[in-house]
Amino acid sequence: MFNYTLRRLLLAIPTLLFISLVIFLLLELSPGDPLSDMPLSIPPEVRQEMRIALGLGEAWYIRFYKWLYLFTIVEPSHVIAGFTGLDIAIEGQRILSWQTRSPVSDIIIQRMPQTLWVVGLAYLFGVLLAVPIGVYSAYRQYSWFDQTGSFISMVGFSLPTFFTGPLLILIFAVWLGWFPIIYDTTLNVTNWETFWKQVRQMAMPVFVLTLFNAAQISRYMRASMLDNMTQDYVRTARAKGMTERIVVLVHVLRNSLIPVVTVIALGIPTVFTGAIITEQIFRVNGLGQLLITAIYASDIPMVLTLSVVFAILIVLFNLIADLLYAILDPRIRYD
Repeated sequence: MFNYTLRRLLLAIPTLLFISLVIFLLLELSPGDPLSDMPLSIPPEVRQEMRIALGLGEAWYIRFYKWLYLFTIVEPSHVIAGFTGLDIAIEGQRILSWQTRSPVSDIIIQRMPQTLWVVGLAYLFGVLLAVPIGVYSAYRQYSWFDQTGSFISMVGFSLPTFFTGPLLILIFAVWLGWFPIIYDTTLNVTNWETFWKQVRQMAMPVFVLTLFNAAQISRYMRASMLDNMTQDYVRTARAKGMTERIVVLVHVLRNSLIPVVTVIALGIPTVFTGAIITEQIFRVNGLGQLLITAIYASDIPMVLTLSVVFAILIVLFNLIADLLYAILDPRIRYD
């Protein structure tokens, strides 16, 4: 297992380098100019000096090398120093956002709590609801519970979040007035009153994302359970006199979780990158909203950094999913 993990980590290095290069070149070829919002009265020579100050006066491969060094060496040192208090931060140039002229890593860390609170809780609730619903729906196939769960899952998976979000805002915020329309990112939870305000403003975006996540994962869980419940080992376990609870919750569930683990693991990176559409609808000042505004402003350092971080998370959790296979199924060996 250790050798397999080490090989996968070593293989991930050139993979991520290639992904970073592709994203960088795509952003280089994309339309947009970070100086497009500047007044036209600025003289051309001043505009050229501003481009040089942003690092746009050098060849693309030099800029990519500089960004790669800052991303892998300098920025991690500042992040670790900020969390641990150790004096290990490398002084000098950093990856700066063209919008705010602030370090990209500092902005990401500032936006991360909002995203984790909303998107993270929604994903956790979605998984906790989807697994038991999928298991019981498969065990009671064609029952009223299965049909109701299948209908809700199809509705939740078919309706996009840009439809359910405004619909909830119209019903529960505009007509009924139960929840606030816009998410207040400046709210500080200091007592029970502010805590309930935070719960009220999180309710709708968390519900929208929970419905979407639970609908997707429960369908995978149900299909995997139905596939395993007809296997020979299930009939053998029942013939040996094992209780139905042991057969379903130990033997069938453990084997059924193998394909579902991949879906859950590959969905975790979306927690850290934010729900782009939902955060835009409810005005959650998270990473998804940050990515959208960076794209609109042609903020290449911010877009590049967020995209590569997302790629790293996908590669990492893909490896974690593969390692969990061996835990769920002892027959799987990585020798």
